[in-house]
Amino acid sequence: MSLSTQYKSLKDKVVFITGGAGGIGASMVKAFRAQQAKVAFIDSNKTMAEALIDSLPQSPDNELWYKTVDVTDSEALQASVHEAVEHFGGIDVLVNNVGNDHRQDIENISAYDWHKCMQVNLDPAFFAAQAAYKTMKNQNYGSIINFSSINALIGLQHMTGYVTAKAGLMGMTKALSKEFGEHNIRVNAIVPGWVATERQLSSWLTDEEEQKWMESMALKKRILPEDVANLALFLASNDSALITGQGIIIDGGRT
Repeated sequence: MSLSTQYKSLKDKVVFITGGAGGIGASMVKAFRAQQAKVAFIDSNKTMAEALIDSLPQSPDNELWYKTVDVTDSEALQASVHEAVEHFGGIDVLVNNVGNDHRQDIENISAYDWHKCMQVNLDPAFFAAQAAYKTMKNQNYGSIINFSSINALIGLQHMTGYVTAKAGLMGMTKALSKEFGEHNIRVNAIVPGWVATERQLSSWLTDEEEQKWMESMALKKRILPEDVANLALFLASNDSALITGQGIIIDGGRT
């Protein structure tokens, strides 16, 4: 990936990314490594994670760390954050990227389905932030980046649980920015439009759907994972030092 900006403040910073093996997550792993940051990432898909690691320039153990984790297990999630802190000696940036935009008809959503959706799309952001907070507080520094979605703003059929969770992340971002601000910890949300990841292109982002979506965009361009990763770099860097509690939309002018 070609970089237009090199952020000196990211060099040697420790970045923890959830759901880092594919899509936007993988692009962020690559982008932060290109900034010479130390990257820890977790994912439930070990095969994809190993493929990503193999695709990167070889890194010493003190620059790249990975663990297979199911984020619906909050204890395992928090333990992985603590392990990464122990491995690297700290944590400077937390990126709560993990999510699953599973579609389901409203009449078929059970209580189990609903809670499972929240356990993937909402809960991990809080528990990862809670785990990172102790270290960031002691450092008097940190940047937490949550991933919401413009679906929280516009709503879509067959995605009620996902839309609700992503709206909840906006509220959590506001709340945590107030909770953590006195310790110089910033909390922001990235609010993407429809990003053309491999998963979306193979599942829902058909040519027909993409054309309809483009008609509502001011910029008639695909949103690529790399575009979103570039925004994450900015929010993680000192260049955004006075930005907190914000939801920053990257959707080509769709909303």
